[in-house]
Amino acid sequence: MLSCLLLGLLALFFFQSSVSADQRRLSPENVLVITAATEETDGFNRFMRTAREFKYAVKVLGLGEQWKGGDVARTVGGGQKVRWLKAELLKHSDNKDLVVMFVDSYDVIFASGPEELLSKFSRLGHRVVFSAEGFCWPDQRLASKYPEVHSGKRFLNSGGFIGFASDLSSMVQHWKYKDNDDDQLFYTKIYLDKKQRAKFNITLDHRSRIFQNLNGAVEEVVLKFERAKVRARNVAYDTLPVIIHGNGPTKLQLNYLGNYVPSAWTFENGCGICDDDLLFFNDAPDKDMPLVYVAVFIEHATPFMEEFLDRLTTLNYPPARIRLFVHNNVVYHERHIQKFWERHRDLFPDALLVGPEENLQENKARAMAVEACKKDPECDYYFSIDSDVALTNPDTLRILIEENKSVIAPMLSRHGKLWSNFWGALSPEGFYSRSEDYIEIVQAKRMGLWNVPYITQAYLIKGSVLRSKLSQVSLYVEEGMDPDMVFCRSIRDQGVFMFVSNRDEFGRLVASANFNTSRLHPDMWQIFDNPVDWKEKYISENYSKIFEDEKNFVEQPCPDVYWFPVFSEKMCDHLVETMEHNGEWSGGKHKDERLAGGYENVPTVDIHMNQIDFEKEWLKFLKEYIAPVTEKLYPGYYPKAQAIMNFVVRYRPDEQPSLRPHHDSSTFTINIALNRKGVDYEGGGCRFLRYDCLVESPRKGWSFMHPGRLTHYHEGLPTTTGTRYIMVSFVDP
Repeated sequence: MLSCLLLGLLALFFFQSSVSADQRRLSPENVLVITAATEETDGFNRFMRTAREFKYAVKVLGLGEQWKGGDVARTVGGGQKVRWLKAELLKHSDNKDLVVMFVDSYDVIFASGPEELLSKFSRLGHRVVFSAEGFCWPDQRLASKYPEVHSGKRFLNSGGFIGFASDLSSMVQHWKYKDNDDDQLFYTKIYLDKKQRAKFNITLDHRSRIFQNLNGAVEEVVLKFERAKVRARNVAYDTLPVIIHGNGPTKLQLNYLGNYVPSAWTFENGCGICDDDLLFFNDAPDKDMPLVYVAVFIEHATPFMEEFLDRLTTLNYPPARIRLFVHNNVVYHERHIQKFWERHRDLFPDALLVGPEENLQENKARAMAVEACKKDPECDYYFSIDSDVALTNPDTLRILIEENKSVIAPMLSRHGKLWSNFWGALSPEGFYSRSEDYIEIVQAKRMGLWNVPYITQAYLIKGSVLRSKLSQVSLYVEEGMDPDMVFCRSIRDQGVFMFVSNRDEFGRLVASANFNTSRLHPDMWQIFDNPVDWKEKYISENYSKIFEDEKNFVEQPCPDVYWFPVFSEKMCDHLVETMEHNGEWSGGKHKDERLAGGYENVPTVDIHMNQIDFEKEWLKFLKEYIAPVTEKLYPGYYPKAQAIMNFVVRYRPDEQPSLRPHHDSSTFTINIALNRKGVDYEGGGCRFLRYDCLVESPRKGWSFMHPGRLTHYHEGLPTTTGTRYIMVSFVDP
């Protein structure tokens, strides 16, 4: 008995010595990675990029061949990979020093190089190592036959394994099955056979030292930022795997990790892949630029529509290389489309306009637009943009095309909000979930190209991808699903990556929820929901220069009376038109039931802001745009920007031409001219009696600001012809 034990120990010693000798011969030059891929998908290209980064030698099997291995994403299959591998390994079966690693490619990335791979392989002390996972697939009945493990994953996964070429070749020669039989079941049965397991000296990578399978382990894996590199760390076993495999339903988590690992984005260098494979059209003549089908979708009432449509004409892209499609599903916006078409039809002579009278549903309109590009072999790109998008960067189309991605969106968000046009992750039900990096991407604290599961409202698709990978896919139409959800799921299911770029400032999203089209000029009420768009439309372009160049943009026509630009022409016109549309002008009498006491000491013909339900918007305007000017011009005074009396005054020779001398019941008053002297009226102006100072030619959109009580006793001079309008606020009464 003792002699048998000694013989066994000696055999084990010599076997392990042999393994150790083989391991000592390991060299990075003797590592060959073998993978299988029938086409160069986005996932395959990512795999190859990370392989090149670590200088792995890679042999790809099956490129250009027809896949006959079954639908492995949904059921068993994959045997074709074993058949290919069997033939390939015969070429290397006599090479005793060659270490071969077989991995999938579409859902795999490298996190480290051959040196670390071989070191970890050597420390495991076996000639063949398979990756491990927590699920027994494809035959759960075999689970009880697996050896018990005290720590780590118990079951074999065939998406990654490593071993000496001679052993792997001998092992796969046992394959005598069909291409659509299951590869993992084949390897599982070899492993579960004790004799075979001993013969090939097989073990599993139970603690993810080399291979990290994500299925069932997503919560175990976090990013670990190292110096200029990023690793995926398994916190359950405190390991840093070399290979990351997004097996099963974990493709999106792999995409998230792949946005960083191994150097796609680092804190030190930012985006490490953004300049790969770029296209450049700097010197291309207009006629050689790609043909872009631009599809515009107006599916609900949207503020700032006129500005949205005008931006289509200011894109830095030759109009002759654009084919425009517009689907307008909103009767209210027909006026805007008509005006746009009258002004710009020469730019887009081939445009197709589909209006609400067609009663075309959104999903079918989107399908109609994208099909036009699919069917035209000359269509290079399809660009979809919704009316919620304020695309302020005229170079957006060029930038997105130059990024050279299958599908890419410009990152857009609502001003000051985290609401954007992409999702960083999906919930198990397929809806929004916030990724760990979402906020930093939206706030541009991390800038780059991000592979994400959902994009909407503005995106570019390659025409070649539409006519190949997506040719047989219904991109927008499915019963019971919104078209954006159908679109993104369809793209994901085809293995096409969707990127969002925040490398450039592209614009923003417009909020539409509180847009009330019953008003004459509803954009005026958008100061809260869309403050940037409101400012661009309604505040003078010279307003900011008050703080940069006071000498040229602030005048002082009388002592302590300041004059500065504040309103745009459009704001003046819209405010006057809104008041006239309301029509409830006071009679200019002392009795005024609008006031708390019912009496006005110095009456005017006017309409108060609360009569048009604009009071809170006006107070917001005072706080945002008047208070900062007040603080600058009257140092030491910090306005509360409160006002009870806010009104538009109308002066006419036959109604009320002037206003008697008076003090205002305010700390300071603003008085904004809403139309032009010499064009809309004659006469008018203001005289400050204490200083015998006269201002006779108010400028449209410019505001007076002067103290209200005690010092600035003033009167309104007679309007002799026409109609004069001014906007008055008694601030901080």
